[in-house]
Amino acid sequence: MKTHRILLALAACWFSVNAMAQWQWLDKDGRKVFSDRPPPADIPDSRILQQPQLRQPTAKPAATESETSSAAPTAAKAPAKDKELEEKKAKQDAEQAAQAKAEEARQAAVRADNCERARRAKTTYESGRRLAQTNAQGEKVIVDETMRAAEVQRLDGIISSNCR
Repeated sequence: MKTHRILLALAACWFSVNAMAQWQWLDKDGRKVFSDRPPPADIPDSRILQQPQLRQPTAKPAATESETSSAAPTAAKAPAKDKELEEKKAKQDAEQAAQAKAEEARQAAVRADNCERARRAKTTYESGRRLAQTNAQGEKVIVDETMRAAEVQRLDGIISSNCR
């Protein structure tokens, strides 16, 4: 009885070996494809990464000149990529482009706002009027000439980077 179970287990293992037969290759776009069937004929052998060990690759007979001329139209009729996938990718690319354009517009608006504020502040500092600032401790400090010159120089840097 034990030998029957062992033989049955061995037979089950032997039949399941074919289920492990996997093909792996790189398609035209460079993506890995896994399948239990061999790759299409247009995939060169150099792009096949893995093939089942039990099967030997079938060698194609050399085509005659008349067969190659008749094979050219059938190669042109090869199945196209999935149209839904192409549409989805195009839609995703369009969304990414729109997001990038919106982000660029937002950054341009921020730069324009910073430019305008810096120009107004520079005008205020160059006016010569008496100004006061609040320091880190919350105390009111009168702006002297060295502070005024340093602030005008800082504002010039902001204007040069944001006002293009």
